[in-house]
Amino acid sequence: MNQRQAAARLRVVLGHLGQTSARTAYPLGCGVAYPTSGAVSPNSFHPPQFQYTQDNDVLSLEQRKFYEENGFLVIKSLVSDPDIQRFRDQFERICRGEVKPKQMIIMRDVSIAKSEYIPSERMISKIQDFQEDKELFRYCTLPEILKYVECFTGPNIMAMHAMLINKPPDSGKKTSRHPLHQDLHYFPFRPSNKIVCAWTAMEHIDRNNGCLCVFPGTHKGYLKPHNYPQWEGGVNLMFYGIQDYDENSPRVHLVMEKGDTVFFHPLLIHGSGWNRTQGYRKAISCHFASADCHYIDVKGTSQEIVEREVMELVHRLYGIPKDTSLQDVFRLGGQLGERKKDQPLKWPSAGAL
Repeated sequence: MNQRQAAARLRVVLGHLGQTSARTAYPLGCGVAYPTSGAVSPNSFHPPQFQYTQDNDVLSLEQRKFYEENGFLVIKSLVSDPDIQRFRDQFERICRGEVKPKQMIIMRDVSIAKSEYIPSERMISKIQDFQEDKELFRYCTLPEILKYVECFTGPNIMAMHAMLINKPPDSGKKTSRHPLHQDLHYFPFRPSNKIVCAWTAMEHIDRNNGCLCVFPGTHKGYLKPHNYPQWEGGVNLMFYGIQDYDENSPRVHLVMEKGDTVFFHPLLIHGSGWNRTQGYRKAISCHFASADCHYIDVKGTSQEIVEREVMELVHRLYGIPKDTSLQDVFRLGGQLGERKKDQPLKWPSAGAL
């Protein structure tokens, strides 16, 4: 996207700001989110033990109580081997430069010097915002994923942020690890209880190659201040970490097999260790939110540091003005798709943007 196109698209988006729909007081992004007969009324009674899940016929009572208490839930073998292979093949095509989706952000580990860069799997540690890549975006539309997402967001769903993570073998500087953090730090929309991440292992993942580490029950807390950790070997861009947490808190290392998927709350404290193997640890994920969510202004909050850095990044990549807000960026490119009950999740039409 050149500067003229980006500016034109941003003007259209900004034209939607402040508009409300007769059907919903807080439309998430530019598209209108229409409630359905399956939507839960905000005045509906919810037993105290069910604050983080919606009434559904998918989760067992045991699974629902587990998520309520711990803030995460692993579903074994949810995504098929053929789908995983298709995502892997497409990622490799992107690495080789054979496919170049628009707006996708490609990241490399801080330990890799620019002079060493050549198009290959070795150089790319993460791709973000792959909504323009129909093959990878299929992950966000898989019925088996959305069936579970609805248990946390309700029936009207928006896909907000997608990633494919390719954790590289560590160079010895431990830069492949991800500091403990809360995903809500990156998101300018609320309420947090209507947001969930689906994170799928694309191969066997354990502590050797840097599995996820979660602090059960921390989703019941609040959003903590984040900043870059002072690591001797350096820290990757946007790898913010919590500065204030109890090191003695119970933690669980999620050993997962290919296709296993963990769903977790955006306030759950989690991170991942460094990759001690010679292989590349892959996972694909998407954050989903209820269409009933609303945007917030992060200025004057602990999230303002994210806003500044994101603004600098999108200005450099797309020429979007630096004084754009974080919520405007999500309206512009973060709303990856939406789904109304019993319909497939789809990318918003150009007219909606």
